[in-house]
Amino acid sequence: MSEWFYAEGNRERRGPLPAASIVELFHSRRIAGDTLVWREGATDWRPLSEFAGELGLNMPPGQPVAPPLPPPVQHAPAVEPAPPRPGLSGCAVAGVVAAVVGVVLLAIGGILAAIAIPAYNSYLMRAKITAAWAQLQPLTQDVARFASAAGHCPVNGDSGFESPESYAAGDVASARVGRFENGHCGVEARFRVPGKQALDGKHLWLDYDTQTATWTCSSDVADEHLPAQCRG
Repeated sequence: MSEWFYAEGNRERRGPLPAASIVELFHSRRIAGDTLVWREGATDWRPLSEFAGELGLNMPPGQPVAPPLPPPVQHAPAVEPAPPRPGLSGCAVAGVVAAVVGVVLLAIGGILAAIAIPAYNSYLMRAKITAAWAQLQPLTQDVARFASAAGHCPVNGDSGFESPESYAAGDVASARVGRFENGHCGVEARFRVPGKQALDGKHLWLDYDTQTATWTCSSDVADEHLPAQCRG
């Protein structure tokens, strides 16, 4: 399965995501036909509309196309060399400058690593949760239809609903269907992500209010690792 990336309005890249997540984002109008996307095997970033046939998307023709994303530019930090001391030879001056530059670069590198590594790990977990949320959307639709027709919440084993483990896929170990303590119908998914203590064994709850026909998302995963629609 190819991994996909997309660019938000501010050109910030998002991903990796499975194709199903890209489709769900389009259907929820969080991205459009002119949104730039990239997948494994593509030579460059292209509008989502050019992948409509591959993803099975139905979109109107003539949507404006955004210009390609520019390649990332990295700027080396500028360092003011220390003024030469009176009486130092050319070799000594060069050594002082090199030492100053080395210390500054080491300090900057350490700061960037301390910021970037936790942020990247959190980003990866958000991507996993977003993928699981998209993976469970067909099941939530089945729950809503059953509740509307039967007048009560379905459970695993009811017509059209398999055992919790039968929904295992990707990072989802099981998906339990039933009724929450607040009386709402919903889905409780359990994650299986070995080596990721912040996510492994945690849960994603999709809560359906039959009175308003609306879904809410919550989790026992820390908010900093959750996508926006599941925070709080």
